[in-house]
Amino acid sequence: MMTSNNLETYRFYKKGDDWFIDLPDYLLRGGNIYDLQMIDGSDKMLDLISENGNSVLLYISSFPFAEADELILIEKCDPFVGGGNYLLKNFEKKEVNKTIWLCQVTEFVFGQIPSKIFFKKAGV
Repeated sequence: MMTSNNLETYRFYKKGDDWFIDLPDYLLRGGNIYDLQMIDGSDKMLDLISENGNSVLLYISSFPFAEADELILIEKCDPFVGGGNYLLKNFEKKEVNKTIWLCQVTEFVFGQIPSKIFFKKAGV
């Protein structure tokens, strides 16, 4: 699990047409694999980041770091839905202006729904 001030690396992978985050700790604590599925825009974001590949490693933090892109919280969802809606204004200095939903697993990763999430493709 990631603390809010650490830069961590997370693997995302595609199974068929569906993206998932690789979080074995979440599953060991009784979580469902389908909670880890990336949907509602986050799947399209991963297609973009991975250049339509089948997996990608990302550095992720709730604090800024060198050359990171950012997701900006635009709406925290009610507890029934969970998670939050985020705006990806730019990716690698190119304007994209896409809204994505990140589910309640975001709270597992960060301990909260952060106002900003910073990320960068690992190895770049």
